[in-house]
Amino acid sequence: MTNSARTVLFHELGGPDVFTIEDTELTAPRPGEVLVNIEALGLNRAEALFRAGTYYYQPTLPASRNGYEAAGRVEAVGEGVTAFAPGDTVLAAANFELSAHGVYADRALLPESALVPRPADVDAVTGAAVWLTYTTAYGALVERAGLVPGHRVLITGASSGVGTAAIQVARRAGAVPIVTTRTEAKRRQLLDLGAEHVIVSADEDVVKEARRLTGGRGVDIVLDAIGGAGFAELGGAIVEDGTLVSYGWLDDRPILLPRQWPLTVHGYANFVVTGTPEGRHRAAHYVFSGLADGTLRPVVGEVFDGLDRMPDAHRLMESNRHTGKIVVRV
Repeated sequence: MTNSARTVLFHELGGPDVFTIEDTELTAPRPGEVLVNIEALGLNRAEALFRAGTYYYQPTLPASRNGYEAAGRVEAVGEGVTAFAPGDTVLAAANFELSAHGVYADRALLPESALVPRPADVDAVTGAAVWLTYTTAYGALVERAGLVPGHRVLITGASSGVGTAAIQVARRAGAVPIVTTRTEAKRRQLLDLGAEHVIVSADEDVVKEARRLTGGRGVDIVLDAIGGAGFAELGGAIVEDGTLVSYGWLDDRPILLPRQWPLTVHGYANFVVTGTPEGRHRAAHYVFSGLADGTLRPVVGEVFDGLDRMPDAHRLMESNRHTGKIVVRV
């Protein structure tokens, strides 16, 4: 076994240009560890925030790893590992601290608990694009908000990876996805992906439109990626005793709460699902059964080839020009 990996690191906070690619030393897997050959990486907004120092926890410098999401194949396992064997196809479960276990690399050592099996018929790019976005949409909407058939769901920031996944999760449940996007440019694409209605927030009043589209009733669930002061305003779009779920903070100002009581507000983090074996089992069954029956179809905005394209991939992610998931093929 070779004892090194090409790893994307950063030594200071900043923009995409702070990334460097370095040879890092690898040990043989210790008890409970798995060595994974990484085939593809799925990018997430959290990783851009982490690189810039604006995530909810800080990186460990002077040399921090990054990256939650990878598809790969097991190369070797340590003593006591029973769930995986060399040759198995796997996904990173995105339930770890980024500085310690970030997967931007061509090989990575991960705890057994940080992996989930990937069906052999799920290719690496699809695998890298599917886990975190769909488990977040599933966990927030189904497990946390209690999504049921007929629910009207308002999804903000709908062109993101989680947003496009949430449209499909809502459709799979028999619910009605009403989505927002900032400009007219993505309306047609979001409708094609399954949105029932698209509200262009730059031109339309989101609350008034959500009320109008539901006959004055309001939506049952809000899934919000933005946060900030606008979160409080979304309370005006919801039914009495409705549910608002905040899972992102594209607006980095403090999140203000609505006063349209009674209602329920959840701050959602995906570790609620991926942090336990039972949660990972439920999420994996949901995601992979959806891929198998065609109700879940990950939207890949662009694929970059090679770890050296990581700065370009992050620039695209921060430009917001894409729809869906950005993948770096290793």
